[in-house]
Amino acid sequence: PPPPRLIHGANAHHSLPHAAWLLGMPEPLEIPTPTGTLDPAALDEALAAEPGPCLVAATAGTTDAGLVDPLDAIADVCARHRAELHVDAAYGGLLVLSPRHRDRLAGLHRAATVTLDLHKLGWQPVAAGLLAVPAATLLAPLAQQADYLNAADDTDAGLPDLLGRSLRTTRRPDVLKIAVTLRALGRDGIAELTDRVCATAHELAALLDAHPRFEVHATPAISTVLFRPTGAGDDDLAALRRRLLTDGTAVLGRATAAGRRWLKATVLNPHTTTKDLEALVALLEGSTHR
Repeated sequence: PPPPRLIHGANAHHSLPHAAWLLGMPEPLEIPTPTGTLDPAALDEALAAEPGPCLVAATAGTTDAGLVDPLDAIADVCARHRAELHVDAAYGGLLVLSPRHRDRLAGLHRAATVTLDLHKLGWQPVAAGLLAVPAATLLAPLAQQADYLNAADDTDAGLPDLLGRSLRTTRRPDVLKIAVTLRALGRDGIAELTDRVCATAHELAALLDAHPRFEVHATPAISTVLFRPTGAGDDDLAALRRRLLTDGTAVLGRATAAGRRWLKATVLNPHTTTKDLEALVALLEGSTHR
């Protein structure tokens, strides 16, 4: 059969088309996402036009604004066309541990594969990423055997090997840090930290929205706040961001939404205080009028 074609929204992370290129898959099909999320109707139309097998990648927590695609509706479309569904939940995946926020990920369980990037909501080293599947048997195609690494008798004796659990033979044991964190904090502990950073992002958005010199793009979907100084042009925003970075006073991202450029503050430190937020707003206010 022909190799599957990847279909994803314009809101997808750059690593998805990059991975398709590395694997020698056909050119991915990118669906426009004018609202910021993947439209199930547009996906349905795209799948109907594809003659071969397809892999659909949805996003739970976009890089720009933390938006979550309508996973349940997308899963319905994939089931109708017999397309496999992957969910990139690198940013928002751990919302499932929070009773307050898990409804945003309704339908996540219907994915064939899910990626989680625990250096965001999870507070782990940058390389601590996970691929989750519904059953361990689905990882069987990854199994490799080399006598000098995982001889059959060693495997039968219970010695662990990574050949079927990682794309790299040698890597840092970041999974140990994940295990220790889960043991120490548990689901409730991680959910509490997640709820805290989400609440802090809403507090920052409220401070900026109430300030006459700033405008906020939208209510934060997770913990990312998009905003811009009123009256500033896109070039002004880019220069402001670089100046703050060069001065060593604040690290802000940038994003494009609704045809405009925005500054991006992603709250990930659960110990951020109201005083910290007020200091950031004061810094921004002073920097925009230098």
